[in-house]
Amino acid sequence: MKHYRGRVSVALIALLAAALTAASPVHAQAPGGQVIWGVSVSLPPAWFDPAEATGLLIPFIVYYALHDALAKPMPGTAMAPSLAESWSISADGLTYEFVLRPGVRFHNGELVTADDVKFSFERYRGVSAKILKEKVRRIQVLDQHRVRFELKEPWPDFLTFYATPATGAAWVVPRKYVEKVGDDGFKKAPVGAGPYKFVSFTPGVELVLEAHEQYWRKRPGVKRLVLKSVPDETTRLAMLKRGEIDISYIVRGPVAEEVQRTPGLTLKPIRFYGEQWVLFTEQWDPKSLWSDRRVRLAVNYAIDRQAINQSLTLGFSRMTGSIIPRDFEFSWPAPLYPFDVRKAKQLLTDAGYPHGFEGEFWTDIGFAEQTEAVANALAAVGIRVRIHTLERAAYFNQLREKKPRQLVYMASAAYGNAATRIDTFVAAGGTYTYGGYADIEGLVQEQATERDRKRRETTLHRIQQLMHERAMFAPIWDSAALHGYGPRVAEPALGLIGNYLWSGPYEEVRLK
Repeated sequence: MKHYRGRVSVALIALLAAALTAASPVHAQAPGGQVIWGVSVSLPPAWFDPAEATGLLIPFIVYYALHDALAKPMPGTAMAPSLAESWSISADGLTYEFVLRPGVRFHNGELVTADDVKFSFERYRGVSAKILKEKVRRIQVLDQHRVRFELKEPWPDFLTFYATPATGAAWVVPRKYVEKVGDDGFKKAPVGAGPYKFVSFTPGVELVLEAHEQYWRKRPGVKRLVLKSVPDETTRLAMLKRGEIDISYIVRGPVAEEVQRTPGLTLKPIRFYGEQWVLFTEQWDPKSLWSDRRVRLAVNYAIDRQAINQSLTLGFSRMTGSIIPRDFEFSWPAPLYPFDVRKAKQLLTDAGYPHGFEGEFWTDIGFAEQTEAVANALAAVGIRVRIHTLERAAYFNQLREKKPRQLVYMASAAYGNAATRIDTFVAAGGTYTYGGYADIEGLVQEQATERDRKRRETTLHRIQQLMHERAMFAPIWDSAALHGYGPRVAEPALGLIGNYLWSGPYEEVRLK
C-alpha cells in the first residue's frame, strides 16, 4: 500500500504538518459571548443527521457545528485531515485505509473509533448512497484507530464522493448512542464530534449550540451559537440593524444595497459552487410539449441572466451555460445562452406554439425571487407559468419523490467534480433525476471505472456536450452569495473555506 499522490491529496499532504500543528487543543481564554445568525429558511431536524445529506450545501450549516468528518474542506484545502489524520491507497486502487486521530471524543464523552466510521458509512442513506454502497465491497475495522475500505473495482472518484461535501458519507456519528436512542431520538438530541454541542431546538424557530471546549482542532472562540430562522429578508435586515442578529445569510437587491449603505454593517460577497438552473422534468415524456428541444431552447433564450444578476446580486454572480461549476475537475466550458427574445418566440412558433402556452413552475422559498424573475422573462415570450412555492424541507421531499412537474428551480453548492454532479442530477437513478438518455447513461458508466485521466475527461466532456446540445437544463447563473454582518463581529468566518457558502469553520468565529 502506498500513500495517495493524486491531485486532491497533493495539497492535503503538503498542508498536513500545518494541519497537525493546528490540531493541538488551544488552551487560550475560555469562549464567551453569543453570535446569532439569521437564516433564510427553516432548519429541519433532518439536517442534524449527516446520514440524510441532500446533495446540497445548506445542511452543512449544521454539520460543521455539531459533527466532524474524516476529511472536509478547511481553510487552504478542499480535503483537510480531520477525524482521519492520514490515509493511504493501494497501488491497484482497490483499498483505502484511514488512520483516525487518537483521543478525539464525541460530545457525550465516548471516543471516536473506527467502528463509528464503519457504522456511519453503512447507515448512510443520503445523496449518492446507491453508488457508494455499490462500489464498496466491504469495510474492515483493523483496530480502534484504523479502518479499511475495499472496493469491488478501481474507482477514481471514491474520495471525491466519500470525503468531500459531495455527500455526507464521511461525517461520523456515535454508534452506541444512535443505536440506543434510534434515528428519531438522534434528531431530537444529536450528539457529534464537532466544535459545538446541541443545547436546544425550537422547530421552525431556532437552534442553540454551545462550545465543545475539548474540540480536537481548536477551542472555539464564542461560547454560544444561535441559528435563527428568519425567512423574510427585510426582517433580517431590520434585526441586523437593531443588533438582534449578528450575521444575516443571503441578502439581495435593495436589501444588500441597504447593508452597504448602513454604518456599522458589512456586506460580504462569497464566491462558491453556486450553480442554479431550471430543470425540465418532462423532457423524457413524448406526450409533453417539454419533450421538444425547441421549447427548452426558447426558455434558455428568453432569460436575461445579466439583468437578474444586477438586480439580485449587484453584479457579483457569474454567468454560466452549465449546471456544473467551471472550477470543478472535468468541467466542460459550455457556451452561454444569449438573451434573445426574438429567437425565443421564433422557436416557440416553429414548435407549434405561436401564442405561447401555460405551465407549472416549482420552487423553494429560498429561490422565490430568482424564480419570479425567470417567470417574468418567460411571460414576455408567451410562456405563462403558475409558480408553486414550497418550504425547503417539503421542497426536497417532493423532489426526491419526483412529484413537481414541468419546471423546477434547482440549485446546488455541493463540492465534488463533474462526475458527482452528473450522478446526482443527470444520471438515470440520480437523486434529482426524472429520466435518462441511454447514450448518456452508457457514458456515465464508462467514465466511472476509467483510470486514465485524459480518457475519462474526454468522456465526461462528451456527457456535458450532450447535456448542452439537448438543452436538458436552463442554466441561470453561478450565483454569488451576499451576506451581511454587524458591528459586534470581529470574524464571521465567511469566505475562510474556499468555495464554501456559509460561516466556517465555526471555531474561528470571533467577537470584538
